[in-house]
Amino acid sequence: MSALADEFQPFDVSEPFAFYQRARSEATVFYSPELDYWVVPRYEDVLAILRDPATFSSENAQSPFRPQPPAVERILGSGLSAKSGLLGRNPPDHTRLRSFVNRAFTPRRVAVLEPQIREIAVRMIDSMAPRGRGDWVADLAYDLPALVIFLLLGIPDCDVPNVKAWAQSRVQLNFGNLPEADQVAHAENVVAYWRYCEALVEERFTRPRDDLPSDLVRGYQRGDKSITKDEITALVFGQLTAGHETTTGLLATGFLQLLRNREQWEALCGDPDLIPNAVEELLRFCTPVLAAKRKVRNATTVGDANLPAGANVLLLLGSANHDEAVFPGGEALDVCRPSVGRHLAFGHGIHFCLGAPLARLEAEVVLEELTTRLPHARLVEPQDVPFSRNTTFRSPLQLLVEWDAEQR
Repeated sequence: MSALADEFQPFDVSEPFAFYQRARSEATVFYSPELDYWVVPRYEDVLAILRDPATFSSENAQSPFRPQPPAVERILGSGLSAKSGLLGRNPPDHTRLRSFVNRAFTPRRVAVLEPQIREIAVRMIDSMAPRGRGDWVADLAYDLPALVIFLLLGIPDCDVPNVKAWAQSRVQLNFGNLPEADQVAHAENVVAYWRYCEALVEERFTRPRDDLPSDLVRGYQRGDKSITKDEITALVFGQLTAGHETTTGLLATGFLQLLRNREQWEALCGDPDLIPNAVEELLRFCTPVLAAKRKVRNATTVGDANLPAGANVLLLLGSANHDEAVFPGGEALDVCRPSVGRHLAFGHGIHFCLGAPLARLEAEVVLEELTTRLPHARLVEPQDVPFSRNTTFRSPLQLLVEWDAEQR
């Protein structure tokens, strides 16, 4: 286990899967001194932990790996009224808030977005198509999920650059490994992000709309005081991040892997009926949220390790989704893979991702339009695909693609 810990590079998510495969074969769990976390790589153990919130609390889910410098604590302490919406909450608080937001985040709200998602996708693809070359992160995957979640939350498109930058600051503070000066700058961005969400919620009290924040406010105004204004803001704050960072990762990494595995891309171009299953396989193979944090409430055993109360645990979702014991040939991309829905890309249990239906819908629509409009797309070679350094969110920062514009 010490050898595994020595080779574990938690902040390098560019190509972690060879290490994950080795970890699954050598240990049920290993301790990382760098993080002060017990690391769990196998599907069976990860699933068991996700199913047991009474033993494994999510209270540390959005906590930084190391104590934040006093300057960062001061900035966040003076600017944020609440630090967690749903993910960092445990029952009964989690049950109360999840029940509240479920009333607003309905299947109807997601389903009616499909024509608008398609319009956004077509507009963005048609804009870059005549060039014959583009960056499928900057030109498509980066902005599209933000524009979609903005439809749900009632936010103007012009705010995309700020919201994406603020969300990245939140990711880096919670899951990165930065010097103090950089942390201070990101903390200031996170406070600006919170204040933006506060103002948005406050406006809905006087000017309600047909959007999710207004639904939450309407419930409050009808007399349901089981939620506070700060908690409404925290839910918006959380959904505004989760609703686009993860889907950007799914789209961008999915594009990369489909174009690297040419026969899989061509299969989708030839048979669009494969796309729904392909989205599930991309969620498994390119898991956009590689890891989840938990804290041990009561002394317990994971695999062959005895963990004391208070121990921190890092669940390698990206490793679990490649586990050959559950997904035979799991290191290969197969858009026709059977039973792929067992993946853990959206988590499991009480913290299962609220936005899973929306992420699936976005990915299906974008793949339908791309395979129809740019079937001859191919990776620009050679290229080194860069990834952001953090433990959790895996997404290319750039993906150069070219195609024959005249063959559209």
